[in-house]
Amino acid sequence: MSNFVSTGVTGLDDLLHGGVLDGNSILVEGPPGCGKTTLALQFVYEGAARCNEPGLLVTFEMTRDKLIRDALGLGMDLQRCCDDGSLEIIQTSPEILFTELHESSGVLRHEIERLGARRVAIDGMTPLKLFAMRESRPHRQDLFRVAEGLVSLGATILVTGEREGSQRSSGADERFVFDTVFRLDFQPRGRSVRRVLEVIKSRGQSFIDGEHTVRITSGVGLQVYRRAFASPSSGDRHHESQPSSDERIGSGVPGLDEILGGGLYRGSITMVAGISGTGKTVAATQVLLAGLKANRKGLLVTLDEHPAQLIRNARTLGIDLQSYRDSGQLEILYDSPLELELDVHYQRVCERIDSHRAEIVVFDSAAAYETAEPDEVTDFLYALANFVKQRLATTIINYESPELLGLSQISENLKGSHLVDNIILLNYVEISTRLRRALVAPKVRGSANRQQTHEFAIGPGGIEIFAERPWDDDGGAVPQLPFSSYYGLLSRSPARRSPVIEEEIQRQARE
Repeated sequence: MSNFVSTGVTGLDDLLHGGVLDGNSILVEGPPGCGKTTLALQFVYEGAARCNEPGLLVTFEMTRDKLIRDALGLGMDLQRCCDDGSLEIIQTSPEILFTELHESSGVLRHEIERLGARRVAIDGMTPLKLFAMRESRPHRQDLFRVAEGLVSLGATILVTGEREGSQRSSGADERFVFDTVFRLDFQPRGRSVRRVLEVIKSRGQSFIDGEHTVRITSGVGLQVYRRAFASPSSGDRHHESQPSSDERIGSGVPGLDEILGGGLYRGSITMVAGISGTGKTVAATQVLLAGLKANRKGLLVTLDEHPAQLIRNARTLGIDLQSYRDSGQLEILYDSPLELELDVHYQRVCERIDSHRAEIVVFDSAAAYETAEPDEVTDFLYALANFVKQRLATTIINYESPELLGLSQISENLKGSHLVDNIILLNYVEISTRLRRALVAPKVRGSANRQQTHEFAIGPGGIEIFAERPWDDDGGAVPQLPFSSYYGLLSRSPARRSPVIEEEIQRQARE
């Protein structure tokens, strides 16, 4: 069985299915400020502080004191390791490095043997390249000499190198010489940037490909968040067999269970779509509350509203979420949509679902995911759907439609609509001079679906679906045009005309 060397970076070993293969030489490349030195520090610190693998850190440009200071701010006490003899930091030059690697009396070679160093990090490679150019030396051969010289002494070597751009394929000498290549880079996100890491290659082992989100955090250092769509266990996209259940769960919305054929299947995913103000959050809260009342654990993931505001609004409808939160039955996870990174958010959600053993999960709302990373939202929703279904967690995903009085091109507007089991549309219907709320379920998997539009109102307790007519503001019945005279919720808004105009057109056609 192959032995692996831990990189010391949270999440990076998972991409490599355990770590870098023992004996591989490592190159970390990227533009200035992307985290190359941080990764090198974590690599040698992991060995010295946690793995009983003494290390040597070689620097050409940064001083020893500055490295120790910067590492301490990231949670690594290099000075302590230096004091106990598990780590040494040497500032030198490329000329001395090349000379001493092949001299038995050289200081560098002596330090490696004295420490019994198992890890050596060289930060960075640019001075080596400049030295080769100045001396008209073949840079590729110099790299081979450094890598092979250190590996022959029993050490795993990591070298950092500056690289501009985000090329995945290149004829650079460094990528040919080293066994494992990590590419760090920046991606623009509006007025901010996103750090990413990609494993370009790693000889002798499989790994999870693609770009993964990276964060550098004070007191923690560099962390890697696997891209959501990647399989956690292998580099391919094959997933485990998916469980299913015949158990029905009540929605908590009067009248909705009948529309859905008896309630929500356990482990099903329901998308509730509509413009702001139609009652999406209210409907999702009622489903959540019904689960909590049945002693099921719940998780509410909110992106649009702060938890305090959600709890307050629910309280005005007579729904007490705070008591369930206080008892530990309900957890609320809030992520601001302003700096949302889907890979990071996905990992936080998955960890919370597993740690809380959530059976009812509500996402409010998916529109924030589109705003954050529109090119990746479909893959993200696919990964999310697969994860919750593997755990038979009954899930509600709210989605805000941009249309006020209709919903066009449903498959285009509802990102991931093909992944969900049920779609419930909430909208306004304009009849005469009044806006009335309406609900229809165009998609209900595994149930007989009448696909009939129903009128509803929001009052004490939340949403109530009417069999015939609504209430007015005084609580009495109001005679209004029936819904059968309306075009329908799935009509195109720009092309919709009032029932009166339609009747007049039909009359003229008959004449």
